[in-house]
Parts: sequence; structure tokens; C-alpha cells
Amino acid sequence: MLRGISPLISPELLKVLSQMGHGDEIVLADANFPTENYGQRPIRADGIGAVALLEAILPLFPLDQYDESNFVLMEVVPGDPYDPVIWKEFTQVLHRFEPQAQVQHMERFAYYERAKKAFAIIASGEMAQYANIILKKGVVR
Repeated sequence: MLRGISPLISPELLKVLSQMGHGDEIVLADANFPTENYGQRPIRADGIGAVALLEAILPLFPLDQYDESNFVLMEVVPGDPYDPVIWKEFTQVLHRFEPQAQVQHMERFAYYERAKKAFAIIASGEMAQYANIILKKGVVR
């Protein structure tokens, strides 16, 4: 055990977060995301919701201040009537740790292509649809 690190951060996830460099990306994926097909380094976080996971990661993980695309959500597919209310929770958590950060959105298939290049993908237990986040790591100051 370590002080100041959420118990939701597994040893494997802590190692990956530390190995990442400036500009590397990590995906927080919902339970429906095809993590095993896309991720070079899949990390299981079964049973952990995406909001809780985001709250555990952001105190340790600075976002890239030089790239506006440092916090990216998957757009709702056109014609899908689903309203991802979880996005409001994501934004509240984001602004608590990164007040100046802006939320970006990306079309579904472009999002999948970007996720393929991510340093790692965390498979959360989040059941809400469109609850996927790409985080781009910045510099620790």
C-alpha cells in the first residue's frame, strides 16, 4: 500500500501511468468497448465505474497543456437517441483537477483508430454507453 494513491489504482495501472511520457495516451473504456481487440496493453478494472476511475487517475496524471485534444469523448452515433448524462460527471471531475481543460468529441470510428495507438486501454466496469475517455499525458510540473 502507498499513501495518497487511490485503492482503485492497481499496481499494474500505477506502473503504466508512470511509464507513460508526455504525449502518450491512455483510454478509459466502458464495459462495451472492444478493449482486447484494440489495446496493446489492456488493463482490467472490472467493477470500477468510469467516474471513480477518472477521479483516481487525474490527481496523478497531468493533461497535455499543449494539445486541446487531451480529453476526448466518443461522439454519439448520429441518429442514436441516447443522451450520455455521464459526460456531465466526467466534466465535473475534469474541471476539479484541470480547470482550464476543454472536452473534445470524436466520431466513433476515428475514436477507435486513435484508441488503437494508445499506450494502454483500461477496461472499466462502466455500464453507461459512450463512457469512453482518451487522456493525453502532459508534463509534471
